[in-house]
Amino acid sequence: QFAMNDVAELGLLKMDFLGLTNLTILGLAVEVVRDVHGVEIDLSKLPDGDAKTYEMLSAGDTFGVFQLESGGMRRAVQELRPNSVKDLAALVALYRPGPMQHIATYIRAKDGLEETAYPHADLAGILDETYGVIVYQDQVLHIAQKFAGYTLGQADIMRKAMGKKIKEMMSGEEQRFLEGAVARGYSRELAQQIYDLIEPFAGYAFNKAHAVSYGTIAYQTAYLKANYPEEYMTAVLIMAGNHASGAAQRVAEAYAECRRRSIDILPPDVN
Repeated sequence: QFAMNDVAELGLLKMDFLGLTNLTILGLAVEVVRDVHGVEIDLSKLPDGDAKTYEMLSAGDTFGVFQLESGGMRRAVQELRPNSVKDLAALVALYRPGPMQHIATYIRAKDGLEETAYPHADLAGILDETYGVIVYQDQVLHIAQKFAGYTLGQADIMRKAMGKKIKEMMSGEEQRFLEGAVARGYSRELAQQIYDLIEPFAGYAFNKAHAVSYGTIAYQTAYLKANYPEEYMTAVLIMAGNHASGAAQRVAEAYAECRRRSIDILPPDVN
């Protein structure tokens, strides 16, 4: 029996496949909208920036929205006031132990309340889309490439060593990073500062593709809830039995949400 590390060391590709109930909810909701309104919704072509959707999220109305239901995430969404999938992706990536402390910096820079600050001017092109905050694994790789002359493949080896806290590898990679940065004309002191900055991120940061995928599903669920609340809540109720909290609790929560929105729930009927 192989461990996951053994599989990777053999050079084999390992993948995680997630079975998300939310994808089934989305599919059901689209079917209900088609049956009730005769409207065909192509979730892959939803226009980003739907005002009703982002107004709902900014108000903290996140029940049934993928990744955004928890109390802490609801508060973060209200503070962020997102207006794009890009914002949702960054929030999903930042709302984790460690990077969570940088959410406030991201929000203040996004709102223009403070100037975007970069660890070094040469990294502005890598960090401008996230307002100077390291958010994604990809950015760690590009920083190592830009600052220390790594190839992206070498940078990913460094990231894995950091993420798995393999001391022997980390020590070697740190020296390699410092020497590479000095060879490119940076001071050893600055190189150490940049290395110390990226080292914590390598272990917990999402890659951008993962975060954008999650942000996209969050937007799709929010869009349907904001624009077709009855149909969306119907799908949520149908799939209540698959929820981690259990069917009874999920039905009760969904019922309360429907009452809050003045959506009538008919009682069970033997017919």
